[in-house]
Amino acid sequence: MLSVLSRWYKDRFSDPQAVTLMLILMGFALAIYFAGGLLAPLLIALVLAFLLEWPVAQMARIGINRTTAASLVLVLFIGLMLLISFGLVPSVWRQGVSLMADLPSMIDKGLHTAQLYINKYPQFVNPSQLDTMVAELKKMLDTQHLLDIGKQLLGYSASLLVLMVYVILIPLLVFFFLKDKDELIKGSKRFFPTNRDLARKVWNEMHQQIFNYIRGKIIEIVIIGVASYIFFALMDLRYAALLGVLTGLSVLIPYVGATLVTLPIALVAFVQWGFSPEFGYLMVGYGIIQALDGNVLVPLLFSDAVDLHPVFIIAAVLIFGGLWGVWGVFFAIPLASLVKAVINAWPVPNNPDEQKIEASDNKALPEVK
Repeated sequence: MLSVLSRWYKDRFSDPQAVTLMLILMGFALAIYFAGGLLAPLLIALVLAFLLEWPVAQMARIGINRTTAASLVLVLFIGLMLLISFGLVPSVWRQGVSLMADLPSMIDKGLHTAQLYINKYPQFVNPSQLDTMVAELKKMLDTQHLLDIGKQLLGYSASLLVLMVYVILIPLLVFFFLKDKDELIKGSKRFFPTNRDLARKVWNEMHQQIFNYIRGKIIEIVIIGVASYIFFALMDLRYAALLGVLTGLSVLIPYVGATLVTLPIALVAFVQWGFSPEFGYLMVGYGIIQALDGNVLVPLLFSDAVDLHPVFIIAAVLIFGGLWGVWGVFFAIPLASLVKAVINAWPVPNNPDEQKIEASDNKALPEVK
């Protein structure tokens, strides 16, 4: 057994290029895992600079000085963020506070309706199960419990001082990353081994895929969020802006996000209309939006960026989300694509025994005509 493991290790890690790639990946992973909080401004600035590099490069290509191009792009980006912050965030915040205030009465109404159906059809649901559920919900909605949740949320929230540091520091870092890109890349090469051709190959394969994915995900969030808000507003659904934003952000978590957001949408619609035609129209329309997103929008935006089985995507969301939280969820697919690119680029020695086994397996497969 030890000889088999030793031979496998020598076959896979005897190439210096492979060892260099593994060390680089492990170094970045450990740095983010153990110092992610300290490096958060730097990482956020790197992501933003990566996204804003394309317009800066296009402006530099037509003769505009790179410093001027970086300044213009950054000013436009900050202006867009301020417009979103002062135009959208206050409305969403007010609706969120209103929803939290109305949530107990909404749940009471839902439980009352459920009690009526249980009394009408007792053969389907045991009344004792409903009583247990009601007791748990009342415990969750207890005032002291809500205060404890509020304290926990405040504990996780960034302080005003930290927020101000981020607001000042991140734009400065983005500006210098864009302005001095070539100098920074040239200087950072001194910290990497010289035999990094395999790592460069993996980066060249991943570079455009990551950019396409992040750009496509932002476009998807905007399209789904705006379309959902317009539909909810036309249906005169309460908390339309809040639910539209949640629907747009739900695309960050593939497959799982849409399911989670469906619950508050259905609850709000049920409390507002009950089991009425309006409730059915809303859920059908919401289902159409999700179907168009999964079958039309996603293939158009991510045809060149994502080539992964849904099982691997869900596994990546669970693993990287557990390691790095929200950022791990957002970058789950690029990180999974990185793992796939590393596996594809990893040097595999020519082993006659493995080739014989593979050939025999291929012969054993039935021929499909």
